Formats: sequence, C-alpha cells, structure tokens
Amino acid sequence: MTVQKAIRAAAVAGLFYPEDPAELRQSVASLLRDNPAAGRAPRAVIVPHAGYIYSGPVAARAYQRIAAAGGALRRIVILGPAHRVALNGMALPTAQQFRTPLGDVPLDTACIERLAQLPGVMYADRAHRDEHGIEVQLPFLQSVIGRFTLVPVVVGACDAEAVRALLEAALDDGHTLIIISSDLSHYHPYAVAQALDLATAKRIERLDEPLGGDAACGAYALNGLLAFARQHHLRAERLDLRNSGDTAGPKDRVVGYGAWAICDA
Repeated sequence: MTVQKAIRAAAVAGLFYPEDPAELRQSVASLLRDNPAAGRAPRAVIVPHAGYIYSGPVAARAYQRIAAAGGALRRIVILGPAHRVALNGMALPTAQQFRTPLGDVPLDTACIERLAQLPGVMYADRAHRDEHGIEVQLPFLQSVIGRFTLVPVVVGACDAEAVRALLEAALDDGHTLIIISSDLSHYHPYAVAQALDLATAKRIERLDEPLGGDAACGAYALNGLLAFARQHHLRAERLDLRNSGDTAGPKDRVVGYGAWAICDA
C-alpha cells in the first residue's frame, strides 16, 4: 500500500456541481424540494452521477428516500465505475477523508481495511483521484444525512459474486446504506435511449443480471447488487427514469438516468 495524503481533494467541484458552498447547498436543496419521493427507507439505492443540471433531478428522488432513514444511517458504502483508469477488481483509497465544498467526509478506515482482505479488492488511489462517480453523491449525502462515515469503492471488471461478497462484508452493523452510482445508456438518439433504458429498468426490477456496459456504465457494481438483492429477497422500486434530453441537454445524443430504491419485499 502506498502512502497517500490523508484527504482526497474534490476533483469535479465547479464542473459537475457548484464549487461555492452556499451555491451548492442551494442547488441540492432545490433539487430535493422539486423532486419528492415518498416511501420507506431503502436498504440500497441506485443513482446516476452526471453533472447536477443533467442527472440531479433523478438522483434527488433517491436522496429523498434516503432522508426517510433519518439518524439511523451511520455508514455509506458507495460503489461506482472506473471512468478514468483501466481497472480489474475493486479499488479502495488510502485517504482518511474525502473533501467537498461542504466539508470533509471521514472514511471508515476499519471497514476499508477489512474489505481490502477480500479477493479482488485492492488499494489503488489512482482509481479515486479524478473519479466523479462517487464524489458527486457526497453533497447530497451531506445535505440529507449530515454526519456519516464513507466507504468508497471504485469497481472495475469483476464478477457479480465478488461484488456481492464485498457488500455482505460491509453490512455488519445494521446502520449501513449501499449506493450504486451508475448512469444508463450513452449517446443514443432520444427515442432509442428511452427504449434501451426502459428495457434495462425492467431487468433491474426483475433483479435480472448480468447487465452489460452498454446498458449501464456501473454494470459491474449493479450486477453485484442485483445478486445481493436476490439472495436477501429484496425488491427494486423505480423512483425515476429520464435522460439528459428530459433535463438539460439536446435530444440527438442523450445519456440515460434512473433511480431505484432497493427495499425489503
């Protein structure tokens, strides 16, 4: 394991979401206010990770449901894809905190050390340094939960069983939430994307894996969650399904976004 700075600096503040703390708080508050999603607290959620103007309204639906857990949550495990580096297996950071404009989020280093002993799991700070898929979730969590510890996992090429085993190992205290950070189809015309993403949504709701990377950029992590959900007799509830053509982009080449709550059956 290499020695790394204690704090992982924000990589996409000012790009994917506002860099100014006051503006960021207002942006998240507006997204949550304008995108309600009532219901009981989930065991896990699936959320998109694009810039807030694009996927923020869809992500907000999931965070409204997370808010229902109130003070029961103490640890958040976020699994997101490796956008910036080629990666086989799953990567953990050596940092002790992740920074956003809203403050520093402490990592659960004891849990991370335990997960690092699993097959296919390693320390790799390069996978986290510029990665946005986990970072963009943090201001939402800081807004709806406040204080929590974080276990961030960048997921590269690996099988669903390895991801499922990591989730089992992380859920040891009864106060942990899983977040799978993933967008859906990429760069298709609007109507084509709608059809593709609806098919993917139905598979998620059937807990039907494996999904491929053409269906969701976070497919490796998603497949592990679906395997976990089947084993524990959970269900996937759709909260939203849109694309960038519905939110803030043109309709000739869109990116799909979906939000789901994974709940007890």
